[in-house]
Amino acid sequence: MTANPRRISVAPMMDWTDRHCRTFHRSLSQHTWLYTEMVTTGALLHGDVARHLDFDAAEQPVALQLGGSEPADLAQAAKLGEQWGYKEINLNCGCPSERVQRGAFGACLMAEPQLVADCVKAMRDVVSVPVTVKHRIGIDTIEHYDFVRDFVGVIAEAGCETFIVHARNAILKGLSPKENREIPPLRYEVAYQLKKEFPQLEILINGGIVSYGEMEEHLRHVDGVMIGRQAYHDPYILAEMDSRFYGAETPVPSREDAELSMQAYIGQLVEQGGYMGATTRHMLGLHRGVYGGRGWRRVLSDARRMHAVRTRAEVDALFEEARSHLRPDLLEAA
Repeated sequence: MTANPRRISVAPMMDWTDRHCRTFHRSLSQHTWLYTEMVTTGALLHGDVARHLDFDAAEQPVALQLGGSEPADLAQAAKLGEQWGYKEINLNCGCPSERVQRGAFGACLMAEPQLVADCVKAMRDVVSVPVTVKHRIGIDTIEHYDFVRDFVGVIAEAGCETFIVHARNAILKGLSPKENREIPPLRYEVAYQLKKEFPQLEILINGGIVSYGEMEEHLRHVDGVMIGRQAYHDPYILAEMDSRFYGAETPVPSREDAELSMQAYIGQLVEQGGYMGATTRHMLGLHRGVYGGRGWRRVLSDARRMHAVRTRAEVDALFEEARSHLRPDLLEAA
């Protein structure tokens, strides 16, 4: 089966989807499309480019999400992203945080569709990879469909062909980013309607999606599904993505397969001077639901012990200790 490469993706999540997290997710799924954390144009144009953009080719396919609102700056940042090997440049028009609003980008850009169109055109003029937009369905009390339909229409005219629709409004004042992910009601039908009205566009849906059944239902109406915190807190959900949604015939990786892969990765990391906990913090949900998982998590979340690890042998010993708590033949104790 040939599937849309963005049929399933993991959302860009600040402080979470760094290169170590993406390496872990790639150990579970070879096809799921992965996104970076949002990187601001200022961080790239005035900061350490390598620190923000470096990644391992084994993580591919990976998309770079940018935050910004100046077309020239976004064009320069997008060009850097393509040069570093990213397969897609995504513009953040959905983050509601006050810090992002102070930078005049994120969800507040939905009020300025022509500016977003100018940004998209500026990026498309300098890169050959797809330029996509992730956005909400409305801002504050603006809930009528015409608002998001016109937003998509203006940007599509600038050449954007892929829209990732977080099917909630963004409340720009009075709610925290966490509350903005939970309080505004989900209205999936808005994303479905966008696909009907713009059948030539690739429409992906995001927001509150936690099960395979939900993914399959959404895929009856749109082109792709983006999952967020579910993939982080229960990462083993990624293990069946390749076979379920991409037609892959390769065996589904076991939890142990993924753990051993990451054990080797972390061994190499610490021998290069890295910190073990920078990776294990992303893995703590791997044995969710397995008896002894709490003991496993306790060992691999001990910051004091993580800082003491300096050799591959010490990494191996700590993982062996963690695994000694597991009884995968039993359900996790209540």
